[in-house]
Amino acid sequence: MKKERESFSSRLGFILISAGCAIGLGNVYRFPIITGAYGGAFFVLIYILFLILLGIPVMTAELAVGRGSKRSIASSFNVLERPGQKWHLMKYLGIAGNYLLMMFYTTISGWMVLYFWKYLTGSVLAAQTAEEMGAVFGGMVSNTGLVFGATVFVIIVCFGICALGLENGVERITRPMMMLLFVLMIGLAIYACCLPNAAEGLRFYLVPSLNKFESAGWWTVISAAMGQAFFTLSIGIGSIAIFGSYIGKERRLLGESLTIVSLDTLVALMSGLIIFPACFTYNNGVTADAGSVGAGFLFTTLSAIFNEMPAGRIVGTLFFLFMVFASFSTVIAVFENIISFWLELTNLKRAKVALINIVLMIVLSLPCILSLNILADVQIFGKGFMDLEDFIVSNVLLPVGSLLYVLFCTTRRGWGWNNFFKEINTGEKGARFPAWLKPYVSYVLPVIIVIVLVMSVI
Repeated sequence: MKKERESFSSRLGFILISAGCAIGLGNVYRFPIITGAYGGAFFVLIYILFLILLGIPVMTAELAVGRGSKRSIASSFNVLERPGQKWHLMKYLGIAGNYLLMMFYTTISGWMVLYFWKYLTGSVLAAQTAEEMGAVFGGMVSNTGLVFGATVFVIIVCFGICALGLENGVERITRPMMMLLFVLMIGLAIYACCLPNAAEGLRFYLVPSLNKFESAGWWTVISAAMGQAFFTLSIGIGSIAIFGSYIGKERRLLGESLTIVSLDTLVALMSGLIIFPACFTYNNGVTADAGSVGAGFLFTTLSAIFNEMPAGRIVGTLFFLFMVFASFSTVIAVFENIISFWLELTNLKRAKVALINIVLMIVLSLPCILSLNILADVQIFGKGFMDLEDFIVSNVLLPVGSLLYVLFCTTRRGWGWNNFFKEINTGEKGARFPAWLKPYVSYVLPVIIVIVLVMSVI
């Protein structure tokens, strides 16, 4: 007997959950840090340009495959490909990307939970400098039991939400969580913009300076913006396509992609409104350099800044609650994709699939957790487990998967342009995908993705 396909109760649920998948820690910490490292406002402009040129069409292609097949990546290509084709092998790359992403992402999400608790209880306020906060952070990540417990907490909570179902669990929890995330973000941005030296931070962030652009190196800035625009949306491994599979045919898909990318970009831009005024007020304008673009910035430099603020405990608590929501939105979305994968390939119930994957995910997260302490000296290709997992997902699987989605949707050896074009323009509302973009999407976009892949690997 065919299983009944779940669906969202509202378009708002689809938009917020899909945006939640794209909105993650990369938006909130990596975007403002890399903006500070590569010259400020000019980087932002180039980043937005590449979101339009690269992110939106790839996301539209992934949504089209999901909605056209009404399946997850487990069987979406099986449904749409012609007999004898091998596009269905893409499912192995996609599900590998989802598991690899969660093998380290759940651990970092656990850090956010721990720091939220530290600020809520005030236990971290005694550390006043970045060096002192570095010692606090180092002590935390070297505590295997503590990090393991936080990671297990994230895994159990997020799979538990998914076990309740798409509408009763994922949508019911994620929708208010995303709304609260936006409220927290706006409140923190307003507070930061009222700080004494906020104007200097905003000028660096929002007013383009050719001198800063040239000093950072024009090719360095362009390549960094291209990479950030590509990786921020989590496209290429089916984590967006699954939500396309749950929606109806009422609206055209380009409009949905524009909405999701706009919300994703809004969070990235708003995080800069929080961080840059704070850095220019309490850190002498120092943000980050190209060698320090990592999550550690949040737990050292930025946390030390919070501790200097008059209302530092409140700001730190709200900021890390914001980070918890941002990370959990991605974890829940990817876990939903993993569960859908299992549901389509097995006869197991959703709750049992969630339970199996809780155990599996805990085991798979161990190399990352242990790489912070016990296995810190173990290197593969010069990288620890966390860095290696991140590199494989971000620099290899995401661009390769995106390239395959685009080729599948545009070539006659795949689904084909006509089928793709018909699917994305089905519906009565939303922006129509123009036919004159066919040469760009079919020939130019794949070249750009290959360039991103080569740059990322090299």
